[in-house]
Formats: sequence, C-alpha cells, structure tokens
Amino acid sequence: MTDFRLPELYSRVSQIIPPPDWMMFEEDVEAILALKREKNAVILAHNYQTPEIFHGVADIVGDSLALAREAVKVDADVIVLAGVHFMAETAKLLNPEKTVLIPHTGAGCSLADSITPADIALLRAAHPGVPVITYVNTSAAVKAASDICCTSGNAVKVVESLGVPKVLMIPDEYLARNVARETEVEIVAWHGHCEVHELFTAEDVREMRRAWPGVTVLAHPECPPEVVAEADFSGSTAVMSDFVRDEQPGRVCLLTECSMSDNVALDHPKVEFVRPCNLCPHMKRISLKNIRTALEEGRHEVTVDPEIAADARRAVERMLAV
Repeated sequence: MTDFRLPELYSRVSQIIPPPDWMMFEEDVEAILALKREKNAVILAHNYQTPEIFHGVADIVGDSLALAREAVKVDADVIVLAGVHFMAETAKLLNPEKTVLIPHTGAGCSLADSITPADIALLRAAHPGVPVITYVNTSAAVKAASDICCTSGNAVKVVESLGVPKVLMIPDEYLARNVARETEVEIVAWHGHCEVHELFTAEDVREMRRAWPGVTVLAHPECPPEVVAEADFSGSTAVMSDFVRDEQPGRVCLLTECSMSDNVALDHPKVEFVRPCNLCPHMKRISLKNIRTALEEGRHEVTVDPEIAADARRAVERMLAV
C-alpha cells in the first residue's frame, strides 16, 4: 500500500476513497490542516459534503440545526462554511464579530431562491395575525421578515411551541405538508421545493423494495408526502444518522443527498447501504481546493446588513431557544 503522509486520516476514509483519489486530495488536506492552525479557523461542514471534506478537514459536522447550534460555540477567528450560502449567513448572524467565509459564491439553494421578503408581506396580508415560521434554508432577509425559524429536525416542536391554531410555514411545501400530518396546528404552505428531494417518487421506493428485499427506507421530510408515506421512517439528516446508529438495520436506504450515505456508512460497516444518488449541485461546488483558497486568501467573506441581521438573528435565536 502507498505510504501516505496522513495514514491515520486516510484509514478513516479508506473504505470509500481509493488510494489514487486520496493521493490527489492529500496535498490540499495537509495544507488546510496547517492553515486552520495558522488562521485560528474552523470548518463547519454539512452532512451533504463529500467524505474527503466531511471526514478529512471538517471540525464540526451535522445538519442545519446542528451547525446553527455549534456556530454559537465556536472559539475561532475564522469560520469556513462548507455548505451553502444560507448556512454561512446563519453562522455570521450568530457570530457577527467573526470572519465567515464560503468557498464558492455559487453554492446556493433552490428553497432560498423560492421566496422573498415581499412574498412574506403578501402572505401576512392574506393571513393577518398568523405567525410566520421560516425554514433555515432561506436568506437572512427572509429570516428577518419572519417570526421564528425552524429546521427539518425541529419543525414540529417549533410549530407547537407557538401555542396558536394556525401558522404559515415557508418556503418548503413538502416539509410543511409532512409536518401538518404530525400536528393539529393548521399549516399554510408556500410552493418552494428542494431540487434534490423533489426528485424522489413513491414508485422509486416501491422499486427499491422489489430490488432490495428487507431494505429499511428513511426519507427526508423535504421529500413529497407520498414518498414519506411509503418510507419506514422520516427525519432530518441528523435523525437519519441516529436511526442507523441505534437500529442497525441490515440494509438501509437514505432518501436524501448522495454524500450523506457515504458519510454515515463509515461509522456503520455492518450496515449495507443502498444508494439512490441524487446530487445537490450547490453542495458539490464546495471542494478541498476552494476551501484551501478560502483560507489562503480570505475569500469569500459573508456579510449581512446590520439592519437585517438584528431581526434575522432574533428569528434564529428564538428557534434555538426551542
């Protein structure tokens, strides 16, 4: 076997990264580890990042809720967000005095693009007095126009924490409809969709069961409700990971972004993962090379207008309190 300069780190990912691929990653990994020490920087990586990022250079990993929670605790001068732009904005909201970098400015989100503050104003006019719950997959300006944020991991708790009979939940229609099945609170939805999760169909699940007998199917709540209904279990990426850890199914399929299965599989070698591969083009814009460049050159810095930041931070902090 090749004599790697980072043998312990490679042994962690050797099940899914072949030696020739690791040799291409190794120089950037070493440089990033050194730059983090030099710059007093940390890397926050979402569960959808590829294994060489997720297991190779990240300091904190998780779903949107976990990253939002951990961002508050970060003891560093620089935060590099290996994820999409709204996540970097959230980190900046919670750490206004720190430098927050996103390695690629094109790392956006179809949900974040699906709604604006003007849309919220129209919704409020149509539903006077009804509180607005905004999914964290939104811009800071949209968060600022809302009452409270939520993630897929805490949406039901947030809805029921308000103690009202009716809420507006934006922008993910499918998340809102799936949450509505778990609460008696009336939920008014918007028409935004995740371009990854909306691709899954109920027939995909049935076909998977035919092809892989005994498979346990876990669906992200951004999937269409008919997909969630066909699945064995539904939850955020963090909840999916916990399910695999606790239940140890013999064979499992995660209906979410492709890299999630790779990252979870490393911790559960006895579990067979069936991988329907829907890639998020935005998440995949983040790479070791542009993480390295971000640290070397201090780009691309994420800023939030102070007037927007105050209201957006309130909505995020209110969620974290729940």
